[in-house]
Amino acid sequence: MITTDHTLYMIAAAKLLAQYVSAANRAGFDRNQVNAALAQICAQSVITEFWVSDENGEVEYSSADPQGFRFPLDPSAGTQAAPFAALLTGKTTIVVQTPQPRELDSRVFQYVGVAGADKPRIVQVGVEIEYGESSG
Repeated sequence: MITTDHTLYMIAAAKLLAQYVSAANRAGFDRNQVNAALAQICAQSVITEFWVSDENGEVEYSSADPQGFRFPLDPSAGTQAAPFAALLTGKTTIVVQTPQPRELDSRVFQYVGVAGADKPRIVQVGVEIEYGESSG
């Protein structure tokens, strides 16, 4: 696992997000309230996007329009998002990817994910890496 300061901050942000989603669910927040909070955090920080799935890999909360996105359930499916499926099965609690072009639009992103705090889910933080930036 890459453990640069940048990556460690992303892991911490994902763990905080997992706890926030758990608390928001207990408090009765609806999807729109959670999504609005996530979008506001992204607008005011270096985090580009948040993605939070349910136990079936379907995006439940996001700072962006999920457009029907669903995480693969097989960690070896061969897609960029597939390794995060291991968070649903409990095989791992943290997944860190190196910066790479996104399958969706070829923009370079680094993604970090952690397991849900309240139930099996993928809790993912994405940061766009602009040309000339370093992930270290």
